[in-house]
Amino acid sequence: MLKKWLIAFCVLISVPALSQEKWDLKKSVEYALANNISVKQQDIQAKLAELTYHQSKLSKYPNLNFNTNLGVNTGRNIDRTTNQFTTAKTFYNTLGLQSNVDVFNFGSKKNTIQANLYEMQAAIAAVEKFKDDIALNVSGAYLQILLNRELVAINRLQVKQTSSQLENTRKQVRAGSVPELNAAQLDAQLALDSSNLVSAIGLEQQSLLFLKALLNFDAGAPFDIVTPPIGLIPVLSLAELQPEMVYGLALKNLPQQRVNSLRLLSAQKNADAARGAMYPSVSLGAGIDTRYSSFKGNADVTDIVFRGVNPIGFGIVKGTNDTVQQFAFDPVFRTYSDPYFSQLKNNFGTGAGFSVSVPIFNGGSAKTNWQRAKLNIRNYELLQEQDKLNLKNDIYKAYTDAVTSLQKFNASVKAIEAAQKAYDFSVKRFDIGLLNPLDLITAQSNLFRVQLEKNFAQFDYVFKMKVLEFYKGEGLKL
Repeated sequence: MLKKWLIAFCVLISVPALSQEKWDLKKSVEYALANNISVKQQDIQAKLAELTYHQSKLSKYPNLNFNTNLGVNTGRNIDRTTNQFTTAKTFYNTLGLQSNVDVFNFGSKKNTIQANLYEMQAAIAAVEKFKDDIALNVSGAYLQILLNRELVAINRLQVKQTSSQLENTRKQVRAGSVPELNAAQLDAQLALDSSNLVSAIGLEQQSLLFLKALLNFDAGAPFDIVTPPIGLIPVLSLAELQPEMVYGLALKNLPQQRVNSLRLLSAQKNADAARGAMYPSVSLGAGIDTRYSSFKGNADVTDIVFRGVNPIGFGIVKGTNDTVQQFAFDPVFRTYSDPYFSQLKNNFGTGAGFSVSVPIFNGGSAKTNWQRAKLNIRNYELLQEQDKLNLKNDIYKAYTDAVTSLQKFNASVKAIEAAQKAYDFSVKRFDIGLLNPLDLITAQSNLFRVQLEKNFAQFDYVFKMKVLEFYKGEGLKL
């Protein structure tokens, strides 16, 4: 009874809801490219590289900066408008506008801009390369689900066959034509087949979850895929996918090769920029400024105040020897400062000049940067060479695996015919009591094994052919 419930459970969990939408490979790949977090992160890196490039382009134009200071001085200070010492509390305001532009720097800035351009283009190509990787991974996961479903179907058929044999054997046992041992052995085989079915269904569910993860799809949401017959999936012939031809097309079409080439160009331009930084640079600057101060340094006489009479000596005044006296007066001043905008107008000044910067000794940083940039060029050259070798090895391996899988598939087709014939004869002999259950189980296991080998070989062949088609530039389609 327990086995029947187990079989029913396996059947139920493997049947998708009728109303559930099924995804084909095209929809799965498009959804992954639009929603995969890693793709979004790579796209952000490309946008950052684009910002760096545009910022470096703007650096070749003159800069322009406005500055202003507003403050108060107390105690002994020099007034900012008269350059006179004062101890009065003084409010001040200065305004200035400055501009500077590099006139000549041995192409350092120009090469930096060009390097950033190549780096931006490489980052954009890297997004395409990352999308290609996601598409390949989604295709592989999609095919793995199809393979696991084939395994479920084979295991389910195995359970069905064993159940039928067990039912017939029990009838024979009740009739007394075969011993109870035969039913017990088939009963144990049914338990094993049921366990294998549960494992196969578990693998199918795990492969669905893995595809959901690649798509960044909610793991708890309903999800299923279209299951096209593996034999109807179109593939090019091996003659159209010769590895050397595919490799030549891949070098032209794959974004990874563009990434390597562009980053090598960027490294070369960065090296030129680092070398230019070792030589003198010339820049031109200009500015205007003005200022205001509340210091009351100007004065007008507004009145005269009599201070008194001071004797200054003796002398003859009109024939007499009288004391000579002096009348003393003090002027009254009114101090003031010019109005705010009048001072800004009166204190307006301009200036212009050029400067030359000659690197003489800076701790070896400029030369070290140049040497580091040259080593970076060599590093990208080696990386490009290594990627080409890896690409060629991948293509040749995919081609060899496809040929091997095709040969295994053809061999397994013949093996299935022979195993099926041996199993059919074994069933007939078992039904009439001329074969023991162990021999029947062996014949059944042999058929099951070659069916699995055929399916593995067929799916591996299709996947490797799809990889070769992708490298050739045919895209991905099932």
